[in-house]
Amino acid sequence: MGIVAGLDSSPDFTRIVVCDTDTGAVLRQGYAPHPVDTPDGAARPSDVDPQAWLLSLGEAAGGGLLEGVQAIGVSAQQNALVPLDAQGNTVRPAMVGGDKRAQVAAADLLDALGGREAWAQAVGCVPQAAQPVTKLRWLARTEPENARRTAVLLQAHDWLVWQLLGRPVRRTTDRGGASGTGYWSAATGGYRPDLVELALGHQAMLPDVIGPSDAAGTTPEGLLISAGTGETMAAAFGLGLGFGDAVVSLGASGSVMAVHTEALADSSGMITSLADATGMHLPVVTTLNAVRALRGTAELLGLTDLEALSDLAMKSTPGSHGLVMLPYLEGERTPNLPHTAGTLAGLRRESMKAEHLARAAFEGMLCGLADALDVLRGRGVEVRRIFLLGQAAELPAVQAAAPMLFGAQVVVPQPADYAAIGAARQAAWALGVSQGTLDPRTPPVWQGAAAQVLEPGDELAVGQAVRQQFVSVREQTHPGAFRA
Repeated sequence: MGIVAGLDSSPDFTRIVVCDTDTGAVLRQGYAPHPVDTPDGAARPSDVDPQAWLLSLGEAAGGGLLEGVQAIGVSAQQNALVPLDAQGNTVRPAMVGGDKRAQVAAADLLDALGGREAWAQAVGCVPQAAQPVTKLRWLARTEPENARRTAVLLQAHDWLVWQLLGRPVRRTTDRGGASGTGYWSAATGGYRPDLVELALGHQAMLPDVIGPSDAAGTTPEGLLISAGTGETMAAAFGLGLGFGDAVVSLGASGSVMAVHTEALADSSGMITSLADATGMHLPVVTTLNAVRALRGTAELLGLTDLEALSDLAMKSTPGSHGLVMLPYLEGERTPNLPHTAGTLAGLRRESMKAEHLARAAFEGMLCGLADALDVLRGRGVEVRRIFLLGQAAELPAVQAAAPMLFGAQVVVPQPADYAAIGAARQAAWALGVSQGTLDPRTPPVWQGAAAQVLEPGDELAVGQAVRQQFVSVREQTHPGAFRA
């Protein structure tokens, strides 16, 4: 028996868990916010000095937290671009998050390669403002001197692994992290340096993509560091996702991802074809409107929180007395309707009650995510079990409606930092392989997350009727929206 650590460097904080290598039981944990000054109510900064991540890591690991640890795995926020010069120094602060500055650059790149289908075939995704390839285009157009100095491209977890190893000559990444860059293809398993040049204006050094169970290296103290990966892939690994499993994540926007055997090229751009942290694939479909539709409805009804909205919705019945909300408040990605607005249909005298509007908001949000699930199912992705994540997953109105609308078993895991746990599991895998006790093709089997399991049961037919009501309104309002 040994112990390993997983660290998750999210956009706001670092969390470290120390786990038993055999069972995955969390033995101790540490936490520290990133020392980035964001005034209350202000947007999270788009530029961050990567040293803030190291300072946060050091604070989270204080008090002897890592004593006895044999290996560390690193999970970090995706899409953070860290441009380095030829000497390994940062050219400028890291560009993080869904950087709206890069929206014009995304459109530029789309045209430069010949459209959505060309990008989908090349790297399995269509350029979005958040992606590193798009940020490179923005850098070349807006900060040409910094672009010229950029010689090496890393993401957040690549940079942290490199720092932990003492900044060696070799820099590494994993399939999961590389698949989100916009210049690595999950289908071919290779980089597209021509796309880096298209975006940046010249070639740059890219980290070696190592296998899921490979070690990135060993520190001078003998601590093994695993490959690391992006937060999404680490969370999937921490949850123990396998074939037939999907995750529906309820944030302000929503996302649906599932484990699949192959990369999916999607000319419509609705599917982003990512790789996971095990050697499989992780196609993702995103909706722009999830919990933001609930919050907007709560404000409209004069309610102070989502719990009150849920309580009100539970006074209504499935189908909301014919009231249907298309929750496309910010435009929508799935279906691709960037300039549309939300729709409220089915207004009749008997449906014009607060509880029916509340229920319609929950059903609209979940039907929008069910549409996203159907995009994956339509491409042959098997979905037998759905993990429901996010604070809204705990709401009774969500739990009552989700199984019948998704048409599958719904699992609501207890809140935990599954990205950090996934990073620790990766560390245990690399450690076991290095010691000859684990197969490099088979990750360690850890105890599953404690969870509540919800079945559609007898309400499946009711859920299908509610979905059909939603689909009818969507097709009348936006005919052919899901045709490629």
